[in-house]
Parts: sequence; C-alpha cells; structure tokens
Amino acid sequence: MEMIKFGNSEFLWALMIIPLLTVFFIWSRYARKKALRRFGSEELMKVLMPFASKSRPRFKFFVLMLALAFVIVGIARPQYGSKLKKVKREGVELVIALDVSNSMMAEDIQPNRLDRAKMAISRLVDRLKDDKIGLIVFAGDAYTQLPITTDYNSAKLFLNSINTQIVPKQGTAIGAAIGLGMRSFTPDSKANKAIIIITDGENHEDDAISAAKDAADNGMIVHTIGMGLPQGSPIPVLRSGRKEYLKDRDGNVVITKLDETMLEQIATAGNGIYVRANNAQIGLNTLFDEINKLEKSEMDTLVYSEYEDQFQYFFAIALFLIVLEFFILDRKNRYLKNIKLFSVK
Repeated sequence: MEMIKFGNSEFLWALMIIPLLTVFFIWSRYARKKALRRFGSEELMKVLMPFASKSRPRFKFFVLMLALAFVIVGIARPQYGSKLKKVKREGVELVIALDVSNSMMAEDIQPNRLDRAKMAISRLVDRLKDDKIGLIVFAGDAYTQLPITTDYNSAKLFLNSINTQIVPKQGTAIGAAIGLGMRSFTPDSKANKAIIIITDGENHEDDAISAAKDAADNGMIVHTIGMGLPQGSPIPVLRSGRKEYLKDRDGNVVITKLDETMLEQIATAGNGIYVRANNAQIGLNTLFDEINKLEKSEMDTLVYSEYEDQFQYFFAIALFLIVLEFFILDRKNRYLKNIKLFSVK
C-alpha cells in the first residue's frame, strides 16, 4: 500500500489556528453589521453603498484560510513513499540481553555499569549494517525491550529509556534472558544467531548454564560480558535526594562483585566467548569481531522505499490561492455588478 508521512509533523498543530481565525472573522463581520445598523436601515445602506458585497469577503476569507492550510501542511513536509517491497540482506541476527538489576548501578566502572553498557551498545548499533538486532532487559525476570529489527534508530531510542526501574522484579535471571532471547529470533530464519548477555553475573537465580547449552544445541551462540571489577563496589541509592549506599539487614554496606566463573561457564556452554569489561573497554568490539566471523546469511526484509518530499505542490497551490484572493475585490465591480457570481441564494 502507498504510504504518506510528515517530516515535521509537529507543525500540523498550527492548523488549530484556522478555526480560531474563523471565529474571529465571524465575530468581526457581526460587529461590522451591528455598527452599520447605527447609521441607517439595510435598504438605506444598499443605496449609499451600491457596490458593497456580503459574499465576497466571505469567499476571500475562505480562500485565504485554504491557502494557510496548504502552507502549514507544506511546512510539515508531506512525504510520499512507494509500496512495501522485499529487499535481500545478508547479515546475522543479534539479541542483546542487558542486566538492569540494582547491582548494575555500581560505579566501579564509570559512570556506572549500566550506563557504560548502554553507551557501548549504542556504539555497536552504529557499526551494524544489514544485521538484525533485538534488545532484552532482565533482572528477576526477562522482558523484550525491542523485537528483532533492522531499525537501528528505534534500537537506540529504546536503549536510552532503559533503567533499573524498568522491571518490577529484582534479581539476575540469566537463564530466563537466554530463553527469551532464543524465542526472539525470526522464526525459520537461516541467519546465524547470537545472544550477548551483559551482566555482573551476581545472584543468578536459574540454571543459566543449561539454558546456554540448549541455545547452542539449537544453533545459537551465547556470548557473555562481565560488568564490574573483581574487588567489587557498593551500590549507590538515592534517599531524599541524597546519595547513600545500599545496606543489608544488619546495616552493613552491600558490596556487589563480578561472578566471572559463572559467566565463563555460560559462554563455554553456549559456544561463545567471555569478555570482562573494565574502565578502558567494555568488550563489545571484541564480540563484534567474533560476530563478523559468522557466515552472513541472506535474509528477506520488508522495507519501504525512500520517501519523497511533496511540499512543493502544497506551496504552489497556496501561492495560487493567495494570488486569487488578491485579485478578488471586497466590493462589486462597477461594470460587472449585475453578475451574481458570489451571491448566496
């Protein structure tokens, strides 16, 4: 089907000014008519102003408002796209599962583990070309943030909205994230598939190793990135606008530590590699090189062809209407007054 969209759709709100101007015009015409009555009857006014016209100002106003509407729509940049078409792409399918548990707010990796991971993912998205990408967030359970897609702008948009409050249940359910990642790939797609788990690996709540092995048995690769430093770090929390650190029931500051052993075992079971992040690098570049080694498979993708701007037609019509309005007089022509072209029966 044919598609129409607007490059600057926010300008369409300006169309609201037209009904306001219409109300003002009606009021002004009423006020003018009321003022003329003070000078004499309607029959007398016809004698004193034989060339006055009631319909012409209305017609001129209608033409002017129509021109204004075309100008506003033109500024909004209407664009016309052709039909959906199938495009052949060669790439892999990639699902990134990002840990959003509270421990990801630790600041042993600056500015904190979560924000640093998001920045690295954003840079990875910039390097993708014909690959498909999906985003999963997980803590005590896993949730789809962005279904598998080639829309990299949407991927970055959804990535920016990720925070630790996005999931209701805390924890680190890596196995659930892998399971959801397996179900997120395009059904029956022959493309190579990889899942990247970005987490500190602490307090895992399910059998992540078994889930990774199941993914490998189904032809999917599971890579892991460990966020955090071996010595660990406290977890900052905000209370009444003040920065404090999370404490246990005994009042001791909780230290979150990277569980490298677990993440290495998950990567091994998933036929992938484990990379530990630090303040110098996150490790996504290393994994990107691994992904590039995968054979690129041909994938069918439905996309819209380029949208073409059509604003020039709206501006042309608006210009014609403005010129037309300019040449229409408010009063009747002396020589054509008997022609009732603008009269309302």
